[in-house]
Amino acid sequence: MPYFDQSTETLPRDRLQALQFTKLQTLTAELWENNRFYTAKWKAAGVQPGDLKSLADLSRLPLTTKSELMADQAASGPFGNNLTYPTDQYVRFHQTSGTTGVPLKVPDTEAGWQWWGRCWGHVLAGAGVTAADRVFMAFSFGPFVGFWAATEGARQLGALMVPGGGRDSPQRLELMREVGATVLCCTPTYALRLSEVARETGFDLSSIPMRSIVNAGEPGANVPSTKARIEEAWKAKCYDHAGATEVGAHSFECEVQPGGTHLIESEYIAEILDPATGQPVAEGERGELVITNLGRAGFPIVRYRTGDIVRTTTQRCACGRTSLRFEGGIIGRADDMVTVRGVNVYPAGVENILRKFAEVDEFRITVNKQRQMDEMDVEVELCEGADPNVVHTIAERLDTMLSFRPRVHFVARNVLPRFELKAKRFHVNRDA
Repeated sequence: MPYFDQSTETLPRDRLQALQFTKLQTLTAELWENNRFYTAKWKAAGVQPGDLKSLADLSRLPLTTKSELMADQAASGPFGNNLTYPTDQYVRFHQTSGTTGVPLKVPDTEAGWQWWGRCWGHVLAGAGVTAADRVFMAFSFGPFVGFWAATEGARQLGALMVPGGGRDSPQRLELMREVGATVLCCTPTYALRLSEVARETGFDLSSIPMRSIVNAGEPGANVPSTKARIEEAWKAKCYDHAGATEVGAHSFECEVQPGGTHLIESEYIAEILDPATGQPVAEGERGELVITNLGRAGFPIVRYRTGDIVRTTTQRCACGRTSLRFEGGIIGRADDMVTVRGVNVYPAGVENILRKFAEVDEFRITVNKQRQMDEMDVEVELCEGADPNVVHTIAERLDTMLSFRPRVHFVARNVLPRFELKAKRFHVNRDA
């Protein structure tokens, strides 16, 4: 099994936790009186770094939310008070995708950027990437961090990084073939889009020596039917990864599948809390991921509510890593669930059904309230030559899953939007 840092990835759990606590002590001491955001939060809570005597004491520090960081930047823009050093020490700037509002601005020091690369080194090594690989980044390289940090991870592994910015999908396919790309980094949606373009243009995907596809940016690679579709189209193994601009690249899927995603515990501390009560949940139960990064003092995140729902296990993986694992990856988001006719609907669950139908190339789901009754409309775009009557079978399958029958209908080719980054396929318009 390839590792990025075998010395930490295979540590016994007691030694791993000792390493985490040492890093936590170093981090909080560095932030105290240097980082105005966290110093103010901790003083208001009546706690200081010296009060942390063990990992269990981490819970004495207050939680951090994205809304707090956003409000801080709005009041003290452009970067707010969550900077530990003078601004001239920051060498990288990125921002969140802004899909849920105004983007959060996130700068990094040189040390912070090297930390990003180490985290992505774990992600890529988990997918079996080595210095012998040619890694294609199908990404536009704008201010969204996306796969920017993956380029640093590839550099630290010694792999050849091939940028795919400034090209359309057919041109990216041609370049991958020309350079002999063996690894593709993109969103799950875009991996499927590239395979769709290949089919439409007669491009032979087997002419690319692809063996691994590392997905990030959105759910999908953890949705069984979506993963299966990507692997079938590319004849390559698909790997899940999770992270966020403000948090970093925190977990990855190894070559032992299905085994869930490994948290990079040498760089992060995870707490799994009940999103309603804030209390810890037992191992194996679902809860919200609250995370602390340990190697990014320039823009730190301490006890951050990610909104991601996970289920953990500490059972040793067959790959030899001893880290905490998220079974099934990120299961969903606390704010993603929509109640329709009394039924809790998760977008990933609906996607898992739709992706099982080879006839479906793209889809969009809209929840409306009509005459005081919720209605869920599912628009599907079918591949060329598909029987449109498949929508009835899809409706029946969704009816079985949801216990109510959504309205499923097909639309003409190329009507629904295509996405390179985060896809937005689930819409709630109850005010309509």
